[in-house]
This record gives sequence, structure tokens and C-alpha cells, in this order.
Amino acid sequence: MTIRPDPTFHATAQLAMQAPVENYGFTVMLSPDGAQPDGIAVIDLNPKSDSYGSIVHQLLMPNKGDEFHHFGWNACSSSLSPLSGHAFLERRYLIVPGIRSSRIYVIDTKDPLDLKIHKIIEPEEVFAKTGYSRPHTIHCGPEGIYVSTLGGGGKDGTDGPPGIFIMDCETFEIIGQYEMDRGKQDKHYDFWWNLPQDYMVSSEWGLPPQFENGIVAEDLLSNKYGHSIHFWDLRRRKNIQTIDFGENYQMALEIRPAHDPKKSHGFCGVVVDTTNLQGAIFTWWRGDDGTWQSKKTITIDPRPEKPENLPPLLQGFEAVPPLVTDIDLSLDDKYLYVACWGLGEMHQYDVSDPMNPVLTGKVELGGIARGTKHPGGGDFAFGPQMVEISRDGKRVYWTNSLYSTWDEQFYPGQEGGQMVMAHVGETGGLELEPDFYVDFPKGYRAHQIRLEGGDCSTDSFCYPNV
Repeated sequence: MTIRPDPTFHATAQLAMQAPVENYGFTVMLSPDGAQPDGIAVIDLNPKSDSYGSIVHQLLMPNKGDEFHHFGWNACSSSLSPLSGHAFLERRYLIVPGIRSSRIYVIDTKDPLDLKIHKIIEPEEVFAKTGYSRPHTIHCGPEGIYVSTLGGGGKDGTDGPPGIFIMDCETFEIIGQYEMDRGKQDKHYDFWWNLPQDYMVSSEWGLPPQFENGIVAEDLLSNKYGHSIHFWDLRRRKNIQTIDFGENYQMALEIRPAHDPKKSHGFCGVVVDTTNLQGAIFTWWRGDDGTWQSKKTITIDPRPEKPENLPPLLQGFEAVPPLVTDIDLSLDDKYLYVACWGLGEMHQYDVSDPMNPVLTGKVELGGIARGTKHPGGGDFAFGPQMVEISRDGKRVYWTNSLYSTWDEQFYPGQEGGQMVMAHVGETGGLELEPDFYVDFPKGYRAHQIRLEGGDCSTDSFCYPNV
């Protein structure tokens, strides 16, 4: 514990944009077949360094088969909330859950080149104290660490709905379930909030039998995956409204609220519209009457393709769907980045007017039936997937793996983990950096990225921009 607020905590998103640039990135190392333990790779992000764009340290876990996916910090700028009793925490520990094992690791990053396991929470403790399984997304709140889950109780995770539980941000003890009244929420995926306005938004993927062994085509075509978002009274822990996008908008995944807490809008990415294979982005906002509303503001078309060039799952459609699997919003709330994992494209939209996004940049890399190489000459397996933006908004990093069994369905025979970076132009646009290409060790894939000092999907801010 420090005797003053961590200098990486910022009252406003505006101040965070002026912070020192990142020197290191922390990225998931996933062993898809469980033959090796999962781990965290430390990437050198300093262009002046001799080891720029390479893995300079890695920490492997003592167990196999965890399936690392998303992870997050123990503390962030939300600690500066006037409601917080934790202003003197450090952004020091990464909370890393295994969504297949339900085991949680607490990693000490005090020395980025010498990561250490601080604590391991075994799955039995997660089950006993929460009734949930498959921990997934981590967000640091003013009073604790919030953890979303993808499964309920029981062996297959369908004994009751999944939800959110809270951990103590100092001892890392599991405290208990978040929800007092979940309303219509019976599936889970992502969540985020606006602290001063006291609301939270959550989204839906599917239950463990619908994703652990691969996508279930019958469930997708019969619209049985998640297609709703839920609005919560954050402090009362009560679901106050559910918006159903429509059952054809399958897999409403990433939630990205505006960073400036005076704003009452955000975005949600939808993987696929089953009526036409389009990807979609919905803008959601609070109306003048206080109720929440949503509108589809971006559509991304599939690309026609010969059946023989497609994986078996897609041959009958004779097209490559965009597969919108991740989105991220810059700290100035100007640019929304959309990962089209199927097409092999990263899109940049100007969302200064959140109801009328404008496409301002696009990079092609990887992709089904395309396999576009990196400008430095390296292969890029699968397509652009987990995306993270530097605080100043000038660099966009991304990796390529979605989920082990889904990788194999959509990209059969492909293998490899890569991480790349693109520069953002002064007036928008994206250009890949040819000298930044991280190729992960054989047998590993790459998923979520966290940046030293915080990034655009980590911090929530308690004070409005000036």
C-alpha cells in the first residue's frame, strides 16, 4: 500500500490521456490443448528499446488446462471515487481467471520483468462462495474487484444462472454474489459501469454447453445465444431494465460505455445477425424520461466466398461473416475500434456523434480464406481479435485468438499466437507498424492485452472532463 494515490490513477479520462506512455504490455499465453500451462507474457512496448516488440519475460502457471481469456487489475482510477475507502491502493496485481478451470491467479507485477504468483484461488472456493463458475471479466471498482462469470453451479455450469461476484481488493478474498435482483438476466458475458451515474450494463454470450466444446450450430441458427443487454442500479444491485436487440442478433458481447461520466451512452458489439450474417454495433443511451434505449448504428457485411475455401461450418453459406468479437473505445470517446475476426479486418469508426458512426480507417490482417500477412512479412493466424488502445489514443494493439475450440472451427489447421500494433493518424486512420510483430512461442496463442499504467478497457473515471 502506498501513502498517496497511485500516480497511474487519474480523476478524468482527459488527464489519463496525458499520462506517460506504456513501456510494457501483459498478454495472455494460452495453451489450447492444455499440453502446457497457460501464462502471462510481458511485451516490450518501448520503441527505443533493443528488445522492442518482443517477449521479455513470461510467467507460467503451476497448473494446466486453465484456459486464460480475460483478466484485469486489482485497482484503477475508480479508487479515486469519493465513495471509496481505498484511494491508496496500487495498480499492482493482475487478477487472471481460468474460464475452463474456474481457478483464479493473483499476479504481482511490481517488477514487470519478474512477475510472481501472489495467490491462487482454487475452483472449489469459487463454487462454494459464489455458486458461479467460469470466471471471465475483471473490473476494479471503488470498493472491490468485480468478476463476471459465464457459468452457474453444477458440473456443466447450468445449475442456476451465471452472474457477478466481488473480491476484496486488498486480501483477494471472495466476498460473495453481487446481484440482489437479476430480473431477466440468465446469461452473462461482459459488464461495465458509469460510477457517478450509478448504473451498470451487462451483456450475454451463452451457457457453458454452448461454447466450451465449440459453437453449437443448431443453437446459433435457432437463436439460442444471448441477444440482450441489462441495465442495473449499481448500488442497489438490481436489474432495472433489459433491452432485447432481437433474437437474430446473436451473441451481444463487449460493452463499452463512454469514458466521460457526464455522458450517458455506450456501445455493444454483436457477433452475427443470423438473418444475413452481418456484424453489428448498437449504440445505447438513456432517454430524457430516464429509460434506456438502443439503436443499431453500424452494420458490417459478410464477404462472398467459394465453399471450397471455407471451413465446414460456413460452406453452406458461401460467405465469410465479419464475426465482430471485440470492440474498444478511445479515452476521448472519439474512436471505436471493431475487430472483425472472420473477415480479418480491424475497423476504426469516428463516434463523436454516437448515433452516426463514420468509418475512418481499416486494416486487413489474417482472415478466413484470405490469410493476409503482416507488412513485416510474418503470418497472422486467425484474424484481429482482442484489441487494446493506448491511453493517448495513438497506438492500437491486438492479438488473434478467440477461444480455443472456436479457433479450430473457424480456422481449422491454423496455429499460432501473434500481437501487432497500428498507429493512429492525426485525423484518424490506421497503419500497421512493420517493426512491431510479436510471435508467441510454439504451442501458445494470444488473447487479452493489458497495458502498464492502464488502458482504455481497464479504467473507469469518477470525474467529468473539463
